[in-house]
Amino acid sequence: MRALSCYRFSPVKACVVVFPGSNADAEMIHTLRDVCGAPTEVVWHTETALPAGVDLVALPGGFSYGDYLRCGAIAKVSPIVPAIRAHAARGGWVLGVCNGFQILTEVGLLPGALTLNVNRRFECGDWFVKVTAEGPFTPRVGDVWRLPIAHGEGRYQADEATLRRLEGEGLIGLRYCTSAGAIDEAANPNGSLHAIAGIYGGSRKNVFGLMPHPERMSEEILGCADGRKLFEAVLSRAA
Repeated sequence: MRALSCYRFSPVKACVVVFPGSNADAEMIHTLRDVCGAPTEVVWHTETALPAGVDLVALPGGFSYGDYLRCGAIAKVSPIVPAIRAHAARGGWVLGVCNGFQILTEVGLLPGALTLNVNRRFECGDWFVKVTAEGPFTPRVGDVWRLPIAHGEGRYQADEATLRRLEGEGLIGLRYCTSAGAIDEAANPNGSLHAIAGIYGGSRKNVFGLMPHPERMSEEILGCADGRKLFEAVLSRAA
């Protein structure tokens, strides 16, 4: 049965940027276009401009360029990247999920880096995250979401000065937690510092990156629709 849309029509226009090796682009397009009713275009990495009137740019998960050199290291020199930077600079929304998060750190739109999981294993499964900072993508502090992960290099790391800034400015949007919302080492699947699962950047928290996949848990038919809360939050805003 076809999923009901979050809205009959979203005032926010979206685009999904696809790189060689992206593998979660179909789910991202489906969630934005079919589940949430947002007009959504697809942009190939070799293009040099975003579609006119785009509010939200989404970078999906996958293994861009096979994750050669470093995750996102080759994607950062793609022709489309200057347009994404310019979009973020003027306050447009930018969302990076998994490999998209890695790309956003590589291009400098988010601080820090995503490195090998502390156990050196690829982790795939459902985990819990807690909203720890209010923002366009995370509207209710204290909410606990169940979201899937699928990554081998999802351990967030940054220097102490950066971590202090993220904490002090309320930029840590999501942290790994237990089902009850407790921040606990056993509930951290990759060893991320400060249990970081997602962070904000930009002048008004308009850039957001996270390792879990909200688009893969946005409909009840998938077993949980917690991920849709992220999309509902940003799509309810005018860029």
